[in-house]
Amino acid sequence: MIAILLIKKIISLFLLIGTGFLLVKARLLSEKDSRVLSALCLYVSMPCMILTAFQVELTGELVRGLMLAVMASVLVNLGLVALVTPLAGLLRMNGVEAASVIYSNAGNLVVPLVTTLLGKEWVIYSNVFLAVQMVFLWSHGKIIICGEKKPDWKRILKNINMIAILTGAVCLALQIRFPFPFRDAMDAAGSMIGPLAMLVTGMLMGSMNWNQILGHRRVWGIAALRLAVVPLLATVFLKYSGLAAMAEEGEKILLIILIAVITPAASTITQMAQMDGKDAEYAGIINVVTTVLCIFTMPVMVSLYQ
Repeated sequence: MIAILLIKKIISLFLLIGTGFLLVKARLLSEKDSRVLSALCLYVSMPCMILTAFQVELTGELVRGLMLAVMASVLVNLGLVALVTPLAGLLRMNGVEAASVIYSNAGNLVVPLVTTLLGKEWVIYSNVFLAVQMVFLWSHGKIIICGEKKPDWKRILKNINMIAILTGAVCLALQIRFPFPFRDAMDAAGSMIGPLAMLVTGMLMGSMNWNQILGHRRVWGIAALRLAVVPLLATVFLKYSGLAAMAEEGEKILLIILIAVITPAASTITQMAQMDGKDAEYAGIINVVTTVLCIFTMPVMVSLYQ
């Protein structure tokens, strides 16, 4: 059963988080060292993973599957923005809190999870969600976090992962295949995304003040919205919307979208808050708390969907 496999994979990823945590606590590495791993994850592993996912044969079934993934991703993101915006006003949430409820950490978790649960050939559909969410996050998300008046389209298009997605899409459409040595090297680099991301998370957790984390009362309400309320709404929508009929493997494709939605709060929110002088520490606490708790919530949501 997929839920059981999901539990096993999440536990293995959390063991890597624990390794990063212990390395910092033992003073073998420091928080600053995590920046090197973050750079490798962002500029090497993630782009390679995205590009290799598009190295497949273009078929009618794949096209229909991609169309379904695009439609589901857009509808889910639009729905979350529409639902959380009035809720944020009602609960007096600030920009960091609202963005943490809406946007998930799909980039770091969904690829290793989908690869393990369904196989590498299904990663291409997770890339669709990443591309759609990236547009929403760097437009709407940046506006509510940083108080900007208009979307930063230049930053969206210059994002290394967006470049990789657009390049991969062109290669898929024109059926351009990379030579074997390059494809093999890129596949190896892309497979590191899960371990690298989890080690970085653990190292960041090891440098945090846990008394301060536990002292933030509002973080638990934000975590409940991010990991319970939003996933429940997404599960109901994806299961009963009838969208699955658009493609031969529609249910599996929508499961991938669901897995992307139910991950912890996006780590990009912390980076945005840090760049613009907002409450980056609080954003990081939300990310850490939701990351720890997702081991319990994600399998439940997948079981409900199935």
